[in-house]
Amino acid sequence: MTTEQVEEKVRETLHAVALDRVRAPGDLVEQVVRRRSRRRFSQAAGTAVAVAAITVGAVFGFGGGGTAEQDRPVRPAASPEGWKPWQSAVPGVSERGCLVDGSALYCSGSKYDAAKFDANTGERLWTVKVNREGDGPDHAFAVRDGVVYAYRNHTAENLANGDYMGGTDLMAVDADTGKVLWTTEMPQDDRTSQAAMLIDGAVLANTPSLRTMSALDPLTGKEKWRHTWDKGIVCQRAVLGGVPYLLCTRDSEEPDDTDVFRLDPATGSAKKVTTVSGRQQLLGTSGDRMVLGRVKGAAGKDMQLTILSSSGEQTARSYRIEGKPANSDVVGDRLISVNWNGKASAYSLTTGKTLWTGPAGVKMPDQDTASGIASPVVSTARGVVYFFSPNGDLSGLDVRTGEQVWHGHVDTGGSGPGSSFTDSPQILLYEDVLVARNGSKIVSLLPRIGD
Repeated sequence: MTTEQVEEKVRETLHAVALDRVRAPGDLVEQVVRRRSRRRFSQAAGTAVAVAAITVGAVFGFGGGGTAEQDRPVRPAASPEGWKPWQSAVPGVSERGCLVDGSALYCSGSKYDAAKFDANTGERLWTVKVNREGDGPDHAFAVRDGVVYAYRNHTAENLANGDYMGGTDLMAVDADTGKVLWTTEMPQDDRTSQAAMLIDGAVLANTPSLRTMSALDPLTGKEKWRHTWDKGIVCQRAVLGGVPYLLCTRDSEEPDDTDVFRLDPATGSAKKVTTVSGRQQLLGTSGDRMVLGRVKGAAGKDMQLTILSSSGEQTARSYRIEGKPANSDVVGDRLISVNWNGKASAYSLTTGKTLWTGPAGVKMPDQDTASGIASPVVSTARGVVYFFSPNGDLSGLDVRTGEQVWHGHVDTGGSGPGSSFTDSPQILLYEDVLVARNGSKIVSLLPRIGD
């Protein structure tokens, strides 16, 4: 497949919206195909499947979470010791997103591949400058044992013909000092959650080839083992309890079944767990379960969900797609979603029933704008789900009933001219504190709920 054919396949996939009924916002298609650095989607037999996974991941945003405290009533907020409200508006530091880890906030922007903030005060502690350019929807994706894992451009140099083919590096940074400990080159510009993830004792990365996952020593970057799948096969990746899994299917136009493999985190040896009927899309994980989905019917309003345990046990659920989804997240067994009409809902993955629906309580942005609504975030300790709109609206709903228990507004300065899909807003939790980010503006506040 030529570069031109691959790029056209990417365009078709993003425009088709048959998988998730969500139109690619604004100039997303061209930004995916044509990054400013003009990198090629080379060796991309499975690119269309990968892009579809990115699209669904952005919409459904599945993540883990416990259910032990979901039935508790809303409780009063409590600020962390030493915290005070703060704001930051430094261009080039946070447009690509942030990650909270303990009392630290790690962000990425057009000028810095990584920047550490004190989550209590907003003080910037260290930075790692970008290697040439800092565009892309990526930021630090994990922190463990004093090491931050993020991405950067492989080189700042042009080729002899003047084109820039820098590529992407996975990098490890000392969380205390900001010193880059090691880097390893990735085979393509995939900086999504499928490109690298933490497993027991290693970083599992899609390197050195497109059809290989390698376990890298977290402190040195040296390869411990690698697993390669056959040509003509595409594999999605997930981690359950520190153990990596692959969901593999033929890279073809015809529907096919999905084989699920467990990789030993110490040796990389593969063991087939089960086969799931049809071509499944990995939507995310919830505790010790993977959540898979495929659209049913020509209208694309019904999705067949398969809840797959680490042992291979399968449970089928039907999920009705109400309106055009704007964003969603999973906490415990609940899928919390909001559509472009501003209606939020909670769906039980265990019973297959919608628990509640109602207004999200924030002004929704225009669907045609590049920046969408932030993924909802749930405080299980307080029993509240929060929504954040690019215009600065904040809303908290009781996760049990959908009743609005708090609303607020912050001045984020708006998306502004020239914003892109890399600037999508975020809302994060630092204990009971909310961290709302839109572009280069970050606001840290404590919502007064239950006082």
